[in-house]
Amino acid sequence: MKRITIDHVTRIEGHARITIKLDDAGQVADTQFHVTQIRGFEKFVEGRPYYEMPSITARICGICPVSHLLASSKACDAIMAVRIPDAAAKLRELLHCGQIVQSHALSFFHLSAPDLLLGMDSDPAKRNIVGLLEEHPDALRDGIALRKFGQEVIERLAKERIHPSWTVPGGVNAPLDPEARDTTLAELPEAMAIVKRTLALWKKTLDNFPDEIESFSNFPTMYCGLVGPDGSLRLYDGNLRFVGADGAVVADQVKPDDYATYIGEATLPDSYMKAPYYKPAGYADGIYRVGPLARLNVVDRCGTPEADAELEEYRGRLGRIVQSGFHYHYARLIEALYALERMRELLDDPDILGTKVRAHADVNNLEGIGVIEAPRGTLIHHYKVNDNGAITWANLIVATGHNNLAISRGILQVAKRFVDGNKIKEGATNRVSAVIRAYDPCLSCASHALGVVPMVLQLLGPDGELLDQVS
Repeated sequence: MKRITIDHVTRIEGHARITIKLDDAGQVADTQFHVTQIRGFEKFVEGRPYYEMPSITARICGICPVSHLLASSKACDAIMAVRIPDAAAKLRELLHCGQIVQSHALSFFHLSAPDLLLGMDSDPAKRNIVGLLEEHPDALRDGIALRKFGQEVIERLAKERIHPSWTVPGGVNAPLDPEARDTTLAELPEAMAIVKRTLALWKKTLDNFPDEIESFSNFPTMYCGLVGPDGSLRLYDGNLRFVGADGAVVADQVKPDDYATYIGEATLPDSYMKAPYYKPAGYADGIYRVGPLARLNVVDRCGTPEADAELEEYRGRLGRIVQSGFHYHYARLIEALYALERMRELLDDPDILGTKVRAHADVNNLEGIGVIEAPRGTLIHHYKVNDNGAITWANLIVATGHNNLAISRGILQVAKRFVDGNKIKEGATNRVSAVIRAYDPCLSCASHALGVVPMVLQLLGPDGELLDQVS
């Protein structure tokens, strides 16, 4: 059996490779998605004080540290058994909106736009940010400006753009400066205009990709995300909802503390990334997806006027339940619009300037769970502590992990559609990588092996012949 190996999947966060197995006729028989790094945060945090967890787990990733800060802080709030002040909850959500905007801008403009605006088959030497600057300078400038806006919101609130120490167990450690509020409000209209321009551009571009829409993870799965009591989109707080491929609600208003009743985790022999599944359906029939596409499938509405209008058009174009993973890009832009509208609602609330922003307490529970919707999907932090507050056990279920089974299946679907082992085209292998980019994976976050780490050591001869192997 012949193999094609994509050693480095480019324009993603983290490290991965893809193996495409060909049959004797040169056609794709199977694929494997290998996450080739391991971080092991769950083990080396053991023994640390629980209140250090937000700062430690934020170091998992430089792209989405705010997501880990918030999920971790919520888990620590539960250990302390406190309800954080209202101003603190609103400030945390505001910070999260900045994170959503900057992360979605990074994904759409910097990582995927070279494929989407220059073409999947374009010259790989130019299919990058530099090529984008030459062909679509206005769009690239918009992308840079939008990401800068999101990062500056984070900096104004937390005083640092990356790994801020502002979000803490019990709330946040400083109130919002009125000048920072006014500056952000003044900049919001331009950020909104950028997202609207990009949505208009994307709607015109969408019809250029019929084959990709048909084959980029275009299959029925379940979907999961946080919703409010009225079924509206929630990114910072809410309960879990699972819907089936037909849109029927399978489980609704699942309290975050009950996640383990519905989510199981499997380990794979060829990856350091776990494979969560919907436990009542079993592994691997319980495949489900999270993230922007899944969230728009799960919710009844976004809950803000302009995002709701875009959601209505999105569903009018694509249907109530959108299956193709290619439309993660479209969903990401609608969520960016929602985050900006929600940001404006929060900043217009006079309570956002409240000075009571942190609750203090000792250990009152020996277990805590925190759940938010990170840019890439549902993020779960689950800690256990002893009476002194030292971590005895930790488990993180990260967005990209939830999507692991769907990504792997999507890679196979794309490879079978585009790859011909008898005449390999660069555009075909680029599409295999592009289906991964559609999910905007964060493999640094997701690579946390459970139990014994699967490892294979191979001894190869100078001609590449396998001489020996130890598993």
